[in-house]
Amino acid sequence: MDKGKFTLAEIMSQPQAWQDTLGLIDQHLNELRDIYTEGFEHFLFTGCGSTYYLAQAAAKQLTGLTNDVSEALPGSEIWLYPESSYNPDKRTLLIAISRSGKTTETIKAVEGFKKNGYGKVLTLSGYREEKLFKLGDLNLLIESAQEDSIAQTRAFSSLYLGILATILIWAKSDSEYKQLAKLPEICQGLLDNYKTKVQELGTNLRIERFYFLGSASRLGLANELSLKMKEMTLSHSEAFHCLEFRHGPMSMVNSSTLIIGLISLSHFDKEMAVLNEMREQGANVLSLAEEGADINFHSGLNENMSDILFLPLLQILAFERSLAKGLNPDRPNNLEAVVVLSS
Repeated sequence: MDKGKFTLAEIMSQPQAWQDTLGLIDQHLNELRDIYTEGFEHFLFTGCGSTYYLAQAAAKQLTGLTNDVSEALPGSEIWLYPESSYNPDKRTLLIAISRSGKTTETIKAVEGFKKNGYGKVLTLSGYREEKLFKLGDLNLLIESAQEDSIAQTRAFSSLYLGILATILIWAKSDSEYKQLAKLPEICQGLLDNYKTKVQELGTNLRIERFYFLGSASRLGLANELSLKMKEMTLSHSEAFHCLEFRHGPMSMVNSSTLIIGLISLSHFDKEMAVLNEMREQGANVLSLAEEGADINFHSGLNENMSDILFLPLLQILAFERSLAKGLNPDRPNNLEAVVVLSS
């Protein structure tokens, strides 16, 4: 079997997967509008591993676009510590996300929440036959989240796009919702134009440490991309808020460090200043942004809509490093595609 053949196919198929996901959301417009109008005081996103980081990004998006109170917690936290996870006096919408639909902690979190009657549940998952798809008051089946590889790539971005589209519906941002249809073509262009550049960085084994910097919704994405680097390549990798990197972590910077900046348009100068300072300290730097960076989206979209574009190329970065180290990105060390705990 060719090493990484599933992962590469899943990364490169994201433009089509995104188109399919948007078509699915279009089919549920009225149901999504209806569940939002039920007067929730609290929105709680949950998942495990990659989908927990997705939840982090989604919570920031929802608050930024609607001003609703939202947060993200791992499924295990809600399952084991419900008393500190939600307020029984506030009606909550729990949004549970799982590629497999059978992750134990996520299932337990939803079951406990429903038993206590604290609100309603929206689920997003990839498999109709699995338990999570049957637990929600509204269940969205994102079939493009189905993958053969263990480390999530296409699944993560498809589920994230499903959530982002949902939030734009709730925010009544109709024009922005329609502009999401541009993302698949933009994604394909980025893969065509920058894949070689990212491959070269990925195969540079002189680099030993990776730091992914992002703020707001981009921190959740940075966490996910750092996890991809750990899973696929067994490398030292961490994620930080952009400006927080100055407060201690920069002590780790040297010539074997690669700092990857997920740079916003709204605070471009402040966030790029961090990367420039780290370059002066001897670090290798890769910046991604709408414009003015090493990799430029030129999407013309609001940054809330375009942050998904950070994902595919940086997934390729991890993929190429995995191959360069003689590893198999399809089957990361010690991992299974889903965590199911014994009772």
